[in-house]
Amino acid sequence: MTRQLVVWSAVLTVVAAAGAARADESGAAPEADLAYHGSAVMSGDWVDVRLTPRNHGPAAVSGASVQLRWSVPLADRQQLPPGCARTGERVVVCGTGPLSADGLGEQIRLGVLLKGSPSEVTLELDTAWSGGTVDRDRTNDRSRVLILGTGDAYSF
Repeated sequence: MTRQLVVWSAVLTVVAAAGAARADESGAAPEADLAYHGSAVMSGDWVDVRLTPRNHGPAAVSGASVQLRWSVPLADRQQLPPGCARTGERVVVCGTGPLSADGLGEQIRLGVLLKGSPSEVTLELDTAWSGGTVDRDRTNDRSRVLILGTGDAYSF
């Protein structure tokens, strides 16, 4: 129970740090178009992910969160970078930091240890929080990539 509280506290911190975007004069939430591009490499039970968030605009985003869902369970112990939190047996959420309109965010580098030694894993990426903006084009912020345990980089 204590571990779950710590995890959810970290997730809430990531979301709170993202802040809320301000509505325009009509009361509508601003629009932003988020996308995530990067690569993943699997060697044994270790997967190294590097991804760069991008905001195609038109509005800036004070911060967002990207969810990474794995097809196999993660090992019990993980050393996640600041701004990332494990939210389930197969899920990690990372904050993007601020994203200017039509700008790139800071690269997120994440390594995870998988349970067992699978020969392949599927990684699904999706926006978990868009900083209070509306993203009408969800096709470019959702990715699914098959990563084989060959040591080769797989791009998304």
